[in-house]
Amino acid sequence: MKDLIVQSAQGHTMGTTWSVRAVLPVELTLRSWQGGIQGAVDLVDDQMSTYKSASALSRFNRSPAGTWHVLPPECFEVVKYALHVACDSDGAYDPTLGPLVNLWGFGPDAACSEPPSDAVIDAARERIGWWKLKLDELTHSAFQPGGVYLDLSSVAKGYAVDLVGRYLDSLGVEAWLVEVGGELKGKGMKPDGTPWRIGIERPGAAVGAVAYMDQLSQVLTLSGRAIATSGDYRRQFENDGTRYSHHIDPRTGRPVPHAVASVSILASEAIQADPMGTLMTVLGPEQGMAYARERGLAVMFILRGASGLEERLSPAFEAALMS
Repeated sequence: MKDLIVQSAQGHTMGTTWSVRAVLPVELTLRSWQGGIQGAVDLVDDQMSTYKSASALSRFNRSPAGTWHVLPPECFEVVKYALHVACDSDGAYDPTLGPLVNLWGFGPDAACSEPPSDAVIDAARERIGWWKLKLDELTHSAFQPGGVYLDLSSVAKGYAVDLVGRYLDSLGVEAWLVEVGGELKGKGMKPDGTPWRIGIERPGAAVGAVAYMDQLSQVLTLSGRAIATSGDYRRQFENDGTRYSHHIDPRTGRPVPHAVASVSILASEAIQADPMGTLMTVLGPEQGMAYARERGLAVMFILRGASGLEERLSPAFEAALMS
């Protein structure tokens, strides 16, 4: 048997970073495939970014009412899945949330220092509604009814993780750990036969600076599954003592008011885990946990309480910790 080692590669995309660890024979180098990995994550950014005016998504968002638009296969796949989650959640998750994301300063427009007025929020809400979109499976087309602005930031990074995994699979790589902007997926085992292990960061730890085990909420294996963590502590602003996070409830047009600090989701694919973090945050710990239990989802809430941070785990997440 050839000697195997873990090799690493890193890069930038979507305003964040990506990293890959892969088990390869010593005579091969992961860096020779770095261009292909970068191409996979950049494909997602080039198609689905609201920050790039030439992206397929941006062209759709500014298109006139009553027009059909052919989307690239990858973009169509993500839009289709996002609409599935929206339908299943009765609109608690909604990829047409873009006007509200921009209004609250969490999109490509300028950041906010104070909340918008009720009248402006209500006007933006008139443009929200996942049910307004129509898709044509045969032509990979989407119908623009007028004023719809898709925002796929809650699902695109997860899809990029899966796309990089597919690329590595196509090369015959049997064991890898892929991360894009904090969303991860692992496959196979390390050379010593142990699985990939990752820690879930406790809210408040500096990005990339978790140095002690007490800064981790849980440590779990990630071989054969993906994880996404969504928190209120990375993108936010404060006004008159009130903190406004980037998690906006499409049903109210306002950032969620409850005490969810972060949510972590385990799933077989990163595209499944990524939007669930947003949905669970919007639903909150009670409705969110009920939703997770009904569907057998592996979910961990970290809540801000009077005595500090509190964890709540779904049965499926508790079972995952034991595997």
